[in-house]
Amino acid sequence: MFGLIGNFGPWELGFILIIVLIIFGPGKLPQLGESVGKAVKGFRKAQDEDIEKLEK
Repeated sequence: MFGLIGNFGPWELGFILIIVLIIFGPGKLPQLGESVGKAVKGFRKAQDEDIEKLEK
């Protein structure tokens, strides 16, 4: 089912970075990184809260 999703090497990550730069431009890249960071932080916080609930 997930055969197309595999390990990403440096070439694949570089290609993805180039595509992101083309789409968003270098000016929007810091804002995009900040948004992704906030999303990951929120996900981890929710995950920790769920783990605490399960432990009780």
